[in-house]
Amino acid sequence: MTTLTAADGTVLEARWDGPADAGMAVVFCHPHPGYGGTMTAPLMNGVTDGLTARGFAVLRFNFRGVGESGGHHDDGEGEVADVAAAVAAAEARHPRVSVCGWSFGAAMALGWMARSRRALPFVGIAPPPQLCPPPDEVPPGPKLIVVGDREQVIDLDALRAYAAAIGATVETLVGSDHFFVFRHTQVAEMVAGFLSAE
Repeated sequence: MTTLTAADGTVLEARWDGPADAGMAVVFCHPHPGYGGTMTAPLMNGVTDGLTARGFAVLRFNFRGVGESGGHHDDGEGEVADVAAAVAAAEARHPRVSVCGWSFGAAMALGWMARSRRALPFVGIAPPPQLCPPPDEVPPGPKLIVVGDREQVIDLDALRAYAAAIGATVETLVGSDHFFVFRHTQVAEMVAGFLSAE
């Protein structure tokens, strides 16, 4: 385990997985803490295992107010600063960095991209479009959105429209819902395949 420090001084619980000499690091952001989201949620663990097995380094962290992280939930404002701290830490250790998130975490990663105007490779796993920044604020760059065809938490039509507006490719995993139960390996393969080409 390690820690990160956001710009406002909030100290965040974090962990690295994977090879120290990886060519790319993935900053992986967890789902909404109000619904039990943490950096060790099952899909977070499964995708991390899949990525590290394919040679990626993965940096996960608990958003403010979650686990051992300081501060409190900030309705998306402070959480964008948390992503910024994680990206800075990843860029200090690895030559190439991408951002990935599941649900709320994907929206926060996009929020950081919009605020920073940084066009890093991005993968969003079932991001809720209503929490994402306006499409015209998202910088261009390689983007993938992974969603299940049985998604029950977010509006699939709205997500597909948002993906088109930001120039993201959408990959649909048949038989999966928002939690991708028993399909963590397939999600990891989609993420790794996309990032390996970037």
